[in-house]
Amino acid sequence: MPVAQQTVGVLDDEPEMRKALRRLLTSRGFRVEEYEQGADLLDALDSHPLDCLLLDLHMEGINGFDVLETFLARQIQVPVIVITAHDEPGTAEQVRGLGAFAYLKKPIDCEALLAAISAALAHHGKSEP
Repeated sequence: MPVAQQTVGVLDDEPEMRKALRRLLTSRGFRVEEYEQGADLLDALDSHPLDCLLLDLHMEGINGFDVLETFLARQIQVPVIVITAHDEPGTAEQVRGLGAFAYLKKPIDCEALLAAISAALAHHGKSEP
């Protein structure tokens, strides 16, 4: 019996970043759900459950910090890997305090990202593709 594909959500307001992440993840057997805005992701969670989320922090409207706070408040048990180009002192600690599983800086190292996804899925009791 085939194993169901793991679904990784990508929330990033940069189209090129979403495209690059989609290509990388689909080449490794993941399904990818892409979101440009935090509101779209939050609206879709009930109908499109995720196994892991790659989350950009700095976006218009509902930003990555808001998404993490919403996940925490709603007790949404999806491992979140934060990816950001705006690394500032204390940000890694702040997002981990809000429940993020990992914190990576752009430009993303593909192997580090895949290792973080693998660790997040294993930690949350989900198997890889």
